[in-house]
Amino acid sequence: MSFEHPNEAGQDIRLVERDIMSRPSEHNKTNLDLDRMNLILDLLGHPEESFRVIHITGTNGKGSTARMAEAICRAYGMRTGLYTSPHLEKVNERIAIDGQQLNDDDFVDAWEQIRDFVDLVDARMDQEGHPKMSFFEVLTAMAIWKFADAPVDVAIVEVGLGGLWDATNVLDADAAIIGPVDMDHMEWLGDTVEQIATEKAGIIKPGSTAIIGPQPHGEEVMPILEVAAAKAQAPMIRDGQEMEIVSRMPAVGGQLATLRTPNGTYEDVPIAKFGLHQAHNALAALAAAETVMPVNGVLDGDLVGEALGGVRIPGRIEQIRTSPTIILDGGHNLNAAESLREALEENYGFSQLVGVVSMMKDKQVEEYLGELEPILSQIVVTENSWRERVMPAQELEAIAKDVFGPDRVTRVDALPDAIQAAVNMVDADDDLGVGYGHGVLICGSFVTAGDARAMLAEHVDPDLKKTKAQRVAGTESAGETKGEA
Repeated sequence: MSFEHPNEAGQDIRLVERDIMSRPSEHNKTNLDLDRMNLILDLLGHPEESFRVIHITGTNGKGSTARMAEAICRAYGMRTGLYTSPHLEKVNERIAIDGQQLNDDDFVDAWEQIRDFVDLVDARMDQEGHPKMSFFEVLTAMAIWKFADAPVDVAIVEVGLGGLWDATNVLDADAAIIGPVDMDHMEWLGDTVEQIATEKAGIIKPGSTAIIGPQPHGEEVMPILEVAAAKAQAPMIRDGQEMEIVSRMPAVGGQLATLRTPNGTYEDVPIAKFGLHQAHNALAALAAAETVMPVNGVLDGDLVGEALGGVRIPGRIEQIRTSPTIILDGGHNLNAAESLREALEENYGFSQLVGVVSMMKDKQVEEYLGELEPILSQIVVTENSWRERVMPAQELEAIAKDVFGPDRVTRVDALPDAIQAAVNMVDADDDLGVGYGHGVLICGSFVTAGDARAMLAEHVDPDLKKTKAQRVAGTESAGETKGEA
């Protein structure tokens, strides 16, 4: 498909996105089977059989691990496909080839190529009284089709939800990564950590190597994962046993870590992300890359360092501005909050940190806020753009007051105004106007992080794009703020 003008492509991508995203959610208990995915892959001629697969599940860290594994494989000259979710700003972000997300034309073209097959699957499901393809199933089919068409050597694929019945589980992984398993998505995955672990263990298949990250509930989770691996006759590489973080230390823009895998030891590897959890993610990504690489023995340490030192992960402890420092984080559960707090305490010296928080109403809101309470001076509660699932600001305010006390909580219903209010609070206490030690943390949901990212790039008060000194002086020149983070 070709377009005469960029605006026409932009309009088409919006229509296509609206069409796809209007389909049923993957959060639908009537969709707990792989019938639709198996049927569309039959119709497409099984494109998934043309590439190797790194498949990633876990409660947290999937997106980071996926991007790290992709970067290592690409550094070695392999053609890569990357499939992640959710997207922060544009649906195109979910599908990337050779490190570049699909542009609007390519995304529309992928939809045009599989749309008739989607219609056939929908018609068959309708005849049988079953639901049509969900939006996540459609996007997964598009990704698989594009990866085969490229063609890629290896696809790095993040599950959408759980593992066993996730649309991506039509893939047979060469490396099946299971990150930390904790309580999240209980409505769909089960209300015990054992049930959740059983769902996630579903990505371990015959022919896989099971790569197991650190487990906060090891006594409950590890026996389930070990049984699944034994049943599939899949060798296991476990964090803390067959692989480990030998040492680590903070560094500018991230950290340096020495990592040991079954193939060897990698000394002082630069990792361009903060926090112990990201070192564990890098370790799992490295072990997975070793599994799919056509290389015997230890990989080239310089290439590994170049790859991990260059990974950028939007919405994961992402600093997007300075003066004041503004950080985005999309984590939304207790484990994510613990990792966020640890990383901020280790790498930032905030004397004042104001939180801007919007969360979904099905999350462990009180526990999440309780973990961040010691590091936040004040909290501004607000709402993101997902009206069907977001917790109303008034309800979030009541919970926040119980956690923080009424004097530290401000409610501002509109997210742009909430960000501005937080910046104003920071400015009020920043007497020198330099921004050092004063920051804003926008967190609670990937939707919140994505909304804020787009707003800070384009839509919020232009004053937020200036330094404190420029705001005080009334400077208007865009050129003077172009270099800000």
